[in-house]
Amino acid sequence: MHATRGRNAGLGLALVSAFAFGGSGVAAKPLIEAGLDPLHVVWLRVAGAALVMLPVAWRHRDLLTRRPALLAGFGLLAVAGVQAFYFAALSRIPVGVALLIEYLAPALVLAWVRFVQRRPVTRAAAVGVVLAVGGLACVVEVWSGLSFDAVGLLLALGAACCQVGYFVLSDQGSDGDDAADPLGVIAYGLLVGALVLTVVARPWGMDWSVLGGSAGMGGAAVPAALLLGWIVLVATVVAYVTGVVSVRRLSPQVAGVVACLEAVIATVLAWVLLREHLSAPQIAGGAVVLIGAFIAQSATPKAPSGPVAGGPGATGGTVTTAGTGIGPQRTEPEGELSAGRATT
Repeated sequence: MHATRGRNAGLGLALVSAFAFGGSGVAAKPLIEAGLDPLHVVWLRVAGAALVMLPVAWRHRDLLTRRPALLAGFGLLAVAGVQAFYFAALSRIPVGVALLIEYLAPALVLAWVRFVQRRPVTRAAAVGVVLAVGGLACVVEVWSGLSFDAVGLLLALGAACCQVGYFVLSDQGSDGDDAADPLGVIAYGLLVGALVLTVVARPWGMDWSVLGGSAGMGGAAVPAALLLGWIVLVATVVAYVTGVVSVRRLSPQVAGVVACLEAVIATVLAWVLLREHLSAPQIAGGAVVLIGAFIAQSATPKAPSGPVAGGPGATGGTVTTAGTGIGPQRTEPEGELSAGRATT
C-alpha cells in the first residue's frame, strides 16, 4: 500500500511536470514573434530559473564536493544539451521531425535498462513506448515535413540522448547512502546550464526592450514580463522539480513515457491559447499517446537486485529501487523550450 501511494504520487508529479514543460511553447512563441531570438528566450529561461534556485544551491553547497560529476552532467545534458541540440536541429529539419526523434528518448531509456544495465523490462513498458512514439508521430504530423538532412537528424538524436541523460541522472542521484537531494541537483544543474548557454546564446546582443512591452497571444496583448515569468517559474523551476522527483518515485522508463504527454499538452494549449488548429490525426494521436502512457504506468517494476532506498526530498516515504533505472524527462526532457505545433 505504501509503495502504491508513492507510485501514484509519482505519476501525479510526472503529469504536473509534463503540463509545466508543455506550457513553455505557448508562452515562448509570442516572445519570439515579438522580436526575441529563440536562443535568447532559452537563455532567459534557464538563467532566470538559476537565479530563483540560488538560495537552494547555497543550502546544498556540500553537493559541489560530494557529487560534482552528477551536477556537471545534469547541467550539461539535462539542461544545456537538450536545448542546444534541439534548436540546432530545428535550423535544418522541421519541428515535427525534430520532436519525434527527440521523443525517442523513452525507447532509448528502455534500451539502456535492458542492454547496458542488463535488467529485464516489463512488456507493458515496451508496449507503452511503441504506442506513445506512434501517437506522437500523429500529434506532430511528421508526414507533413519529412526531411532527411543527415546532420539535422543527428542533432535531433543528440537531443534525445541528452533527454535520456535527464532520466539517467535524475534516478542515479537517489542511489545509495550518498543520495543527492533533487532540489540541489536541479539548482546546480540550472547554474551549469546557464553558464554553458551564455556562451552559446550570447545574450549581450539581445533586444532587452522587448521584455518591457507586450506580446500577442491568440489576439490578446499580454505583458512580455508575465510570459517570461511563466516560462521561468512554471515551465522550468516547477517542471524540473516535479520531473526529477517523479523519476525517483517511478521507474525511469515509465516516467519517460509519461513525459511524451508534454507534446500533446503543448499542442492542446496552442489550440486553446494561440488559436492553432488541431487536425483529426493530431487528436487521434494524442489519444494514442495517452493510452501508451496509461499502459506503461501500469507496469509492475521488476524485483530489485539491490537495496531499496527512499528518494531524498520525496514525501510519504516513496521507494526507489536502486539500480532499477538510469535516471525525464525527459529531461525532457527536456525540458525543452517549445514542443508540439506551438513552435511552428
